[in-house]
Amino acid sequence: MIKKFIITGMLCLVATSINAQRKSLSLNLQSKEDTTVSPIVKEKVEEYAAKINTIIQEEKKLMESELLVLQAKNLDKIEFDKQKAQVADSYSEKIDQRIEALGFDLDTVIQKQVRYSLLNSDVASNEELKQKLMKKFRATKDFSGYFSYGIMTLTNDKPDNDLDKNLGYANNLEFGLKFNYQFSRTSPWGFISGLGFSWRTVRADNNMVFAKQNGEVSLSKFEGSLDKSKLRTGYLMVPLGFQYNFSKLKNAGMDIQYRPYSDGFRVGANVYGGIKMSTNNIVKGDDQNIRDRSNYQVNPFVYGAQFTVSYDNISLFVKKDFSNFFKDSYFENDKALVFGVALGW
Repeated sequence: MIKKFIITGMLCLVATSINAQRKSLSLNLQSKEDTTVSPIVKEKVEEYAAKINTIIQEEKKLMESELLVLQAKNLDKIEFDKQKAQVADSYSEKIDQRIEALGFDLDTVIQKQVRYSLLNSDVASNEELKQKLMKKFRATKDFSGYFSYGIMTLTNDKPDNDLDKNLGYANNLEFGLKFNYQFSRTSPWGFISGLGFSWRTVRADNNMVFAKQNGEVSLSKFEGSLDKSKLRTGYLMVPLGFQYNFSKLKNAGMDIQYRPYSDGFRVGANVYGGIKMSTNNIVKGDDQNIRDRSNYQVNPFVYGAQFTVSYDNISLFVKKDFSNFFKDSYFENDKALVFGVALGW
């Protein structure tokens, strides 16, 4: 039991570290969309800058001519500096007046750049902008990849059997695609489904191995030094359930509100069902290396329920099978209970 807690803690630390690295990268490496200037904004700013430069150069030449005339008067330094300052102020005022006369609308240019930063395209009207925003911030309907790892144990409501007494470390590794369907742009509720591949591994302890004779499966003592004994079963899994997101509504502008579906704190509940793909009995010890993919009476179908608590990309979950791990009367009534951590769920 202590070993299980230690491994669970290590998994949580690794997952947290991965998520932190992922966020730091997203902060440091800005996307092209975040740094690109609208072509219209760039054209208007360059045109405005060229006109300003022309005004400055024209007034600068006139000012230099006037200063040459002033210099020819051979005034003392104090008087020369005084009149030079007056000339500079006069031309500075003329430059300001000519620039103002250009009629450059800075507010309009800023608005265009804000729109471009949001949508990565120039829009000519408020109606077009609203359509773009509604498309960009529409309800989430997509597939996303996920990966999960959990510590597994077997539970039952009957007296311990041979497997219960000799059960070693067991785990559930799973990855696949999760389907997200948010009911509306502002809804905290969403439907979840998907398709995953699950590998469940049960290890025997106390030098025991899974054995089979005349189709009957049991645990038997391994004669000699045993390095490895595990029974691994692969399932194709399909979840069906719902998710609730506690994130607050956000404003996209133009009176359009939305709620992030995959960010912030979320809870989810789902049922799942699976069909067996393969079973592999792996035994290694005393120069023996056995891999037997024949039938070990593992249940060909599984079904159960899962409860998940998530924050951004990290999830903690517990899942419980309602079906027996083995079929018929083999290790009767043992059902899988899994505690784990997931990325992307």
